[in-house]
Amino acid sequence: MFATGIENSIPTINNGRTRVDQMEVCGHYERWREDFDCVEQLGIHYLRYGPPIHRTFLGPGKYDWEFADLTFADLRRRDLTPIVDLCHFGVPDWLGNFQNPDFSTQFAAYAGAFAERYPWVQLYTPVNEMFICAMFSAKYGWWNEQLKTDRSFVTALKHIVKGNVLGMLEILKRRADAIFIQSESSEYFHADSPAAIHQAELMNSRRFLSLDLNYGRRVDSSMYEYLFDNGMTREEYHFFLHNRIKQHCILGNDYYRTNE
Repeated sequence: MFATGIENSIPTINNGRTRVDQMEVCGHYERWREDFDCVEQLGIHYLRYGPPIHRTFLGPGKYDWEFADLTFADLRRRDLTPIVDLCHFGVPDWLGNFQNPDFSTQFAAYAGAFAERYPWVQLYTPVNEMFICAMFSAKYGWWNEQLKTDRSFVTALKHIVKGNVLGMLEILKRRADAIFIQSESSEYFHADSPAAIHQAELMNSRRFLSLDLNYGRRVDSSMYEYLFDNGMTREEYHFFLHNRIKQHCILGNDYYRTNE
């Protein structure tokens, strides 16, 4: 399966005061038909695509499906298969950011509502690049909550991954044969000296945390201590171990020229 995508990321910067909406920046809201024409002209039949969550998910149980109805009806008419990207690096203003524990259950409700409305959709990426989202928002301090601690990172990560797992479960209730194509970062850290070996090993373990938790895989001892030292509880950890749905999941890779 070879796909292209239309970026629907919506992180906030400036302490939440400014939202960077990539669909707005590229003019997609006005020219979406032309964008879909371009996909067809490329001869590509799979499209990573999703509605802008901040414009669609207006509050608990409140949705505005107008734009999604237009675009997804057109994708179906064109026989372009969407890989639906429901949350891409940001949340609606009313949810705040990824430090909010309500994100997980609220996002799951949104995922379920989408699957209910568009039952013909089979392929999903519920939350895009969970590790990158947590790192950039809560460890590097670039997006959304703009925090820079290990505790804020673990908090964001556990809420994001739990939201992804709960979202998959809600989608499966509506579409039992749904397939989840989880896009994630695949960087690798190389020690530049013997003194850096231990730190590189820790960073290389940390980069797999989102997928380990998502797929219910027990983490190694260093990451177990890291998670618990930074706020994860035994109950939270066991939630991931007890909610394995790997049989519906495959891993997708993004290709960038810089990958070379």
